[in-house]
Amino acid sequence: MTPIFPRRSIRVYPAASEAPRVRKATGDAAPGAQGTTSPADSARSDQQGTGQQAGTTHEQPTFEGRPLDRPHEDVEDQGLAFDLGTLIDRRRALGIFGAGASVFALAACTGTTASSSSSSASATASASETASATPSPSKTYDEEMPQETAGPYPGDGSNGADALDVSGVERSNITASIDGGAAVDGVAMTLTMNIVDMVKDNGPMTGAAVYVWHCDPDGNYSMYSEGVEDETYLRGVQVVGKDGTVTFTSVVPGCYAGRWPHIHFEVFPDIGSITDATNAVLTSQIALSEEMANTVYKDSRYPDSATNMSQVTLETDNVFSDGVDMQMPKVSGSVAKGYTVTIDVPIDTSTEPTAAAAPGGAGGPGGVPGQ
Repeated sequence: MTPIFPRRSIRVYPAASEAPRVRKATGDAAPGAQGTTSPADSARSDQQGTGQQAGTTHEQPTFEGRPLDRPHEDVEDQGLAFDLGTLIDRRRALGIFGAGASVFALAACTGTTASSSSSSASATASASETASATPSPSKTYDEEMPQETAGPYPGDGSNGADALDVSGVERSNITASIDGGAAVDGVAMTLTMNIVDMVKDNGPMTGAAVYVWHCDPDGNYSMYSEGVEDETYLRGVQVVGKDGTVTFTSVVPGCYAGRWPHIHFEVFPDIGSITDATNAVLTSQIALSEEMANTVYKDSRYPDSATNMSQVTLETDNVFSDGVDMQMPKVSGSVAKGYTVTIDVPIDTSTEPTAAAAPGGAGGPGGVPGQ
C-alpha cells in the first residue's frame, strides 16, 4: 500500500533504534531468559487481549512501542489503522515539543527584552546626567541690558577715588571695608548675577570681572560721603566662573532723596582690565523690588529710607523712567532670614558700549539728588 507519510530515505528496515522487541507472555520467561516478566511487560501483555493462554510463549515485534498488526510484514504494510495511529502519535509528540519550544522562546525573548529595557534605561539615565552636568543657556536674549550712568560715586577712578587699585578688592563679601575697617549693619542680601555673552550663543561670559557698588542703609557711599571717605565698604569685584555667575554678600541698600533704591555695576573683559574704567563693556544699574524695599525700610536701621521712597517712583526716577524690564531682579527671602536677589545680565560684546551721562552732582542724604 502507499504510506500516508513520506519516507525520509531508503534504508534497511527496521533501524536498530526501532528493532522489534520480544514480548513475553504472562507467566513464562522468554527462551534463554530466567525469571519472570517485568511489571511493564506484564502490563503490555495484558493489553494484547485475552486470547493468549497462560504458560505459552509468544514473540511479537513492535514499532515505537506499538505491537505490529501484521508481524510478518514491513512497518509500512501494517494497514491504514496502524498508519493513522503512528501519524497521530507523532503529531502529539511534535505538539508537545512545539509548546515547549514556544515557552523557551518566550522566556528567551522576555529575558532579552528585560535586558534591553534595562540597558536602555541605564543609557537614558546616563545621558540625562550628562546633559544636567553640562551648563546651557536657559534663555535666549535679543538685546543687552541697557547702559546706565555710573553716577557720581563710582570709585573706579573715573571720578576721583579708585577702589579698583586697592589690593583685596576682588572679594565676595562686601559688607566691610577692604582693609578691615568699618562694617555695615543692615538686612542681609545675597546678590547673584548671571553674566551672559550674547555673542557666544548666550553662554556664560567666563573670566569677565564684575564690579559692584551701592549705598549703605543711611544712603551714604563709601569713599565719597561725609564721614566715610576713608572707607571702602559695599564695593567689590568678582570673576565670572564656568557657570556664568558671580555672587556678592551684602546688605539691602537704603533709599536716598531723589532716587529709586538701586545697585550699580560694571562688567570688564577680565580681571586685568579693571584698573581702567574705559575698559568696561557694560555699565548699568539694578532696580530693587518695591515690595522688598517697603518691607525692609520698616527696620530701624534704615531711618530715612521709607520717607525718601514715598517721594519717588520708577516713572519719575531719572534712570529707570525709560523702563526696567531687564533691570528688575527676582527676589526671595525675608528681613529675618535675609534676601536673595538674582538677575541675568546679557551683554553684546560685538558692539561698543554707549557712553552714559557723565558723573556729576551730589547725592545721598542732605545732598542734591544724584545718580
